[in-house]
Amino acid sequence: MTKRNKIIYWIATIWLALGMLSTGIVQLLKLKEEVDMMTNLGYPLYFLTILGVWKILGVVAVLIPKFPILKEWAYAGFFFAMSGAVFSHVANGDGVKDFFGPILLLILTFVSWYFRPEDRKINLNHSSL
Repeated sequence: MTKRNKIIYWIATIWLALGMLSTGIVQLLKLKEEVDMMTNLGYPLYFLTILGVWKILGVVAVLIPKFPILKEWAYAGFFFAMSGAVFSHVANGDGVKDFFGPILLLILTFVSWYFRPEDRKINLNHSSL
């Protein structure tokens, strides 16, 4: 892995982790803005707890060394959560400001995943596969 790629990976991953951790905490705390947004989108409020817990666990999975399969699941979860948020806001007719955050986190998810070091990837070179 080149130094450039390592820098890109860590910048994207740190920003992704901060974004997911902060939104996960806000969702767990059920702050008024989050409750209003979920209500506006038509989702039940318990969805905030589910998203908050999984985002925080996903951040832990992405940041800890090893466990490449767990990391793949975390990246997939981030992708599904953020693409779902974007589509929910678009379907609801919300403005760009409402889906800017999810789009940014979606981009950071892809960049972090794409530039992750070899030891954070699943090794598919096993003869049993």
